[in-house]
Amino acid sequence: MNNKNPAPELPGANDAAIPADTVGQLLSAASSRHGERTAYIDQGQAYTFRDVEAAADAFAARLTGLGVKKGERLAVIALNQIEWVVAFFAAARVGAVVVGLNVRYRETELDHMLGDSKASVMISLADYGGFDYQAYFAGRRDKLPQLRHHVLVGAPGEEGRPAFRAGEGCEAAWSAAPPAPASGAAVAPDDMLMIIYTSGTTGLPKGVGLSHRSALQASRAQARHIGAVPDDLIQLANPLNHVGGITCGILTFLIGGGCCELVPVFKSDTVIEMMSHHPPTVISGVPTMLTLLMMHPRIGTVDLQRVRLIFTGGANADEALLGRLGEMVPNARLMNLYGLTESSGAIVMTPWDAQQEELLHSIGKPLEGAEVRIALADGRPAQAGEPGELWLRGLGVVGCYLDAGRDGGTFDRDGWLHTGDLGYVDGRGYVYLLGRSKDMYIQGGFNVYPAETEGVICNYPGVVQVAGIGVPDPVLGEIGRYYVVRKPGGTCSEQDIIDYCKQRLADYKVPRQVVFRDALPQTPAGKVQKSVLRGE
Repeated sequence: MNNKNPAPELPGANDAAIPADTVGQLLSAASSRHGERTAYIDQGQAYTFRDVEAAADAFAARLTGLGVKKGERLAVIALNQIEWVVAFFAAARVGAVVVGLNVRYRETELDHMLGDSKASVMISLADYGGFDYQAYFAGRRDKLPQLRHHVLVGAPGEEGRPAFRAGEGCEAAWSAAPPAPASGAAVAPDDMLMIIYTSGTTGLPKGVGLSHRSALQASRAQARHIGAVPDDLIQLANPLNHVGGITCGILTFLIGGGCCELVPVFKSDTVIEMMSHHPPTVISGVPTMLTLLMMHPRIGTVDLQRVRLIFTGGANADEALLGRLGEMVPNARLMNLYGLTESSGAIVMTPWDAQQEELLHSIGKPLEGAEVRIALADGRPAQAGEPGELWLRGLGVVGCYLDAGRDGGTFDRDGWLHTGDLGYVDGRGYVYLLGRSKDMYIQGGFNVYPAETEGVICNYPGVVQVAGIGVPDPVLGEIGRYYVVRKPGGTCSEQDIIDYCKQRLADYKVPRQVVFRDALPQTPAGKVQKSVLRGE
């Protein structure tokens, strides 16, 4: 990998300074500046910046026609596709708030998130992965009375799919009524832009409210750091319901004026095919994705000469992956990216002049506008090289969760975000992670908190106790292993538990291993000693 020299001078790299206080203003500025350049590619179809602005304005008018007002919440459940992007920008134009939901979520998760966010409109695929969203919506009239409308979108690749089409509850208003004028309510920088749910240690996902300001601060800092330019093209596989997709992808490259080719679902075959037709300049993904791409038998046939940058999040790349990347993508720099939902996106990245040792072991340095503190147990700042908890402040860090009562000490009154990650900062300002003080593990780039899955398994008839941990896996990085104690006479099998979870949880939260025990190790206070389980 070419990680020895400072950042090159890239024409247009100062595009991160586009004046815009809200996402709607940013879209207008990008459309004015880049007009007929391609902004997005979806299933081979190119959409210019002007196309997307026009579509967002038309959809914003139709949302207004449905009675959607500033501050209302619109849940979006779709793959990475142009409709997701248009819905996001349309909501930003009228001041509505997008609730980003993963297509992998199932009934229990959707009930909680739609209810907690008070979503009034659900924009979704008709079905996905065997889950019928139309039937789900129809069955939620009493349970979620605030959910008034369901707008269906076509699945990627569907023959002749319209950008949006009417769904149950809004057919007349959607397809027959003329578009209403867009809302005149002014959208302010500190208005909420999007709600993203992050799994909580208490077992219930917590909503994080990104404002226009926080999302733009995070994406501007990243765009400036990576030197995003109009000639950039990236195959974007990170889900748009996550900061990895929406701020680290969509907004960062909108600021730079580059093109995002939307990857509906990451499959190495799919991405290789896309790269063959549209050679990228930037590649991103968790190490698992990069490993699968570099291992693909057709990777040698793809033109990777234009790739100038690869950035990865979720975990550091190992030496084997670094070596393969250096062989296959010789002109590219590699960067680690560290960010959280609560920081609205990237907040620490590898500098351009980092050496391989720093790349292997450090997550980088804080981006411009961010502060990092390593805090000791009593809250005092640690010295260089002294381990403690990683705290973050500034840039895109939000102030609290949607339900501030579920804070749990994550945010303090001085604006610090207590990440729960353990680490240290060396004398040169590089940040190193030592592990997680929380129970979270990362499976294939997805954060998983065992408490949520434990809560589901505990409801299975015949289970008396459960404890989950992450264990190493050569492909996914970590997978979930759950230790289960059955009630006397209980006969449930490993497959029974896994099938039960599959019906109620996103697939990446479903246990990969179930181990039955007569009892679990406990502290004198009666808490499960997960440290003992991890040591086995």
